[in-house]
Amino acid sequence: MNTTMSNTDKQTGDSVSPEQTYQSTYVPRFDIWEGEEELLLYGDLPGVSVDDLDIRFENRELTIHGKVAARHEGEFLMGEYGTGDFHRTFTVGESIDAEKISAEMKHGVLTLRLPKSEKVKPRRIKVQAN
Repeated sequence: MNTTMSNTDKQTGDSVSPEQTYQSTYVPRFDIWEGEEELLLYGDLPGVSVDDLDIRFENRELTIHGKVAARHEGEFLMGEYGTGDFHRTFTVGESIDAEKISAEMKHGVLTLRLPKSEKVKPRRIKVQAN
């Protein structure tokens, strides 16, 4: 069973690419994996503190707000890491058990677990013989 997920613009509701997400100064990248039991999202968030994250799930939308603080004052000779505020919203087209959603940050990677509700999980139906 495939799950439909899209990245949406909060202001217009239109599907957008990660580069067009909200009015962010930083756009973290996410990988999404689907198994029979859950959806997993992996987000690269180097330099983000768990205290600077706000994650919400409401009306089939998973919203992730946060910020990456500048690492040094002044100008860099070269700067490739994003800094500033970010906002990502994913619309989940699958029934998710919102009470069991969990998030963990480890080594700069945010892992979100979105367990599927029992009614959408694949199940085996026993055939009875007469």
